[in-house]
Amino acid sequence: MFKKILGTGATRILNLLIGFANMMLGAKILGAAEWGIGYMVVVDVSFLLIGVELLAGSGLVYFTPRKKLSTLMLVSYSWIIVAIALYALAFWLLSYFPDTFDNIVPQGYAKITLLMVLVYSFHNFNLNIFLGKEKVHLYNWVFSIQIVTQIAVMCLLLFVFHITDAHAFIYSLLSGYSIATITGFCFLLPMVKKEGFDSIKVTVKEMFSYGTIIQLSTLVSTLNKRLSMFLLKQHWGDERVGVFSSGTQITEGVKIIGNSLALVQFSALSNMTDRKEAVKLTLRFIKIAVLFTFLALAVIVLLPTSFYEWVLSKEFSEIKHVMLYMSPGIIFLAAHTILAHYFSGTGQPKYNLYASITGLCFTIPSTLLLVKPFGIDGAAISSSITFAASFTYHWIIFRKQSSARISDLLPNKEDWNWVREETRKLFNNK
Repeated sequence: MFKKILGTGATRILNLLIGFANMMLGAKILGAAEWGIGYMVVVDVSFLLIGVELLAGSGLVYFTPRKKLSTLMLVSYSWIIVAIALYALAFWLLSYFPDTFDNIVPQGYAKITLLMVLVYSFHNFNLNIFLGKEKVHLYNWVFSIQIVTQIAVMCLLLFVFHITDAHAFIYSLLSGYSIATITGFCFLLPMVKKEGFDSIKVTVKEMFSYGTIIQLSTLVSTLNKRLSMFLLKQHWGDERVGVFSSGTQITEGVKIIGNSLALVQFSALSNMTDRKEAVKLTLRFIKIAVLFTFLALAVIVLLPTSFYEWVLSKEFSEIKHVMLYMSPGIIFLAAHTILAHYFSGTGQPKYNLYASITGLCFTIPSTLLLVKPFGIDGAAISSSITFAASFTYHWIIFRKQSSARISDLLPNKEDWNWVREETRKLFNNK
């Protein structure tokens, strides 16, 4: 298991470093305003993906061991095309109300937003199938190809073609997703067997039921983020959005720890039947995630403001505030991520929805009260409050189901024995 964790972690670290390089280039060359516009497009893409992933999202990890791959491909691919067509129709209708439309999608970025959603949907399908089949190494390879392509194209657009607006960032993302999608499909195609199809009607019903709960949870989580961005843009402008998004990107960069663990955990739980072992694995991963998240946050928070001004520019002098105020929330987020994947991996995604709704109940009043008077500081504090509330709900439900206690979150002798055994396996496999 350590091999999978380390492989996924290394991939995520590579993603973090390249993401930071992208941000540094974008901040210095594009400026805070254009960087903010690019980030808003990314948020819009994330929002639109929610509808697509009803039948083509992370629920595929759960269904891959239970359904034929040919069936999942037919259902998901068909739904992706239908969803994009519906989005295109919605965009066309909204174009008759330009003031409203431009507040939703930055002006001039509608078509490329739809194209990004289309390409990322197929890319995401491939990644989820790899996880469902416990092909974590393929997941990591395809993910690495995506992020390396992204930074290479970003440099090409900035320094060769001299594109110095948000398009440089967006085109680099689109290129990375496109190359990764083609590569992933090449890995996936040999896995498709001539095995016929499961009942399409039954499969769609099951996937829709499971996916609806997951995507409603994602919708609420995205609304949490989108609300802060919208209020920042409305009251403080695109530059503040750019500064806040950069601070968020750096601070949330340490999510690679929780996310790396959660991906391996989700893949394992989707193929596991022993609930006690699932609980034990989840508690162990929470401890690891929280410990290493805290250490990573300590490093980025202790770096002086002058360092970030040198790396980015003077426009980003307030970025340290975002990191300080978001750090407590990120620690809660690390534990929350592990618990969320526990509920998804054990077929209980409804609790993730309820956790997100709990977070939204705190997001709405906190953003309305804090963002207008305090700007990016208020948005960062609101994020921490949201993450803490979501984790608290998750822990209450997890505790009821497993009889876990707060003391179970402290490392014990059994954990150290597990670490030694996994380390031994890791080196013996070399």
